[in-house]
Amino acid sequence: MIIDRLQKEALEKSPICVGLDTSLSYLPRELKEKDWSISEKIFHFNKQIIDHTEDLAACFKLQIAYYEAMGLQGLEAYKETLAYLKKKNILSIGDIKRGDILATQSEYAKAHLTGEFEADIVTVNAYMGEDAVSPFYPYMTEKEKGVFVLLHTSNESAGDLQELISGGKELYLHMGDLLEKWGRPYLGASGFSAVGAVAGLTYPKEFEKLSELYPNMFFLIPGYGAQGGRGEDIRPMFQKRINGVVNSSRGLIAAHVEKTEGMDFASFAREAALIMKEDLVGWQ
Repeated sequence: MIIDRLQKEALEKSPICVGLDTSLSYLPRELKEKDWSISEKIFHFNKQIIDHTEDLAACFKLQIAYYEAMGLQGLEAYKETLAYLKKKNILSIGDIKRGDILATQSEYAKAHLTGEFEADIVTVNAYMGEDAVSPFYPYMTEKEKGVFVLLHTSNESAGDLQELISGGKELYLHMGDLLEKWGRPYLGASGFSAVGAVAGLTYPKEFEKLSELYPNMFFLIPGYGAQGGRGEDIRPMFQKRINGVVNSSRGLIAAHVEKTEGMDFASFAREAALIMKEDLVGWQ
């Protein structure tokens, strides 16, 4: 199962997930002024970030919205970045958050787990039920793919819906019960399932509860850094066992902003990743 490999990377390198949420505004002036296409500039930026942090990160996550916003040029950069990660045998997460009816979701699974936009793992919104997840199941066994399903997200208004009480407990815990059930057939040797969950570090108490309730669940953990999540919130849990990867986007890929406008930008991402690694697990 792909999740075994991801946990191994998190143990051997660190539980960092580098978020390649690349905006043109993050590019240093020297790169912006090059006589290159938008796709070439974005891909070069991503490539440099990858090359400077790959030994520190368990995986890289591409939020597709940033690339869609740049049109075909952006999607070309998205494709090229995924291909580069695959060439280097580095795990990729396509942060697509798709959620739709069975027929449509089947096309999303095909689009993002095969072909030009192929990632190792994708994010899924399952608040339409198992129809939004089941089209991904065949890829988990046939192509060693995985999914991270939205469970308790990092955004400020997550509680408006996810913490509503239904049947005596929060709605997100009902989702957690479903994910545990759906994930049982896809358990790896590590004890974790290829059906993982997205749970934000901005709600550390809730994350600790989820970790205890669902010991076979591996987490994609957003919310670190710019959104307020802190290493001290998760370090005690990671000292017991590493059961997730912590995403940081702006904190890493924009670490050079207001420090350099040159092509040395990626060195600042590396410095930030080293600090993040020590913050999360207490060792470099």
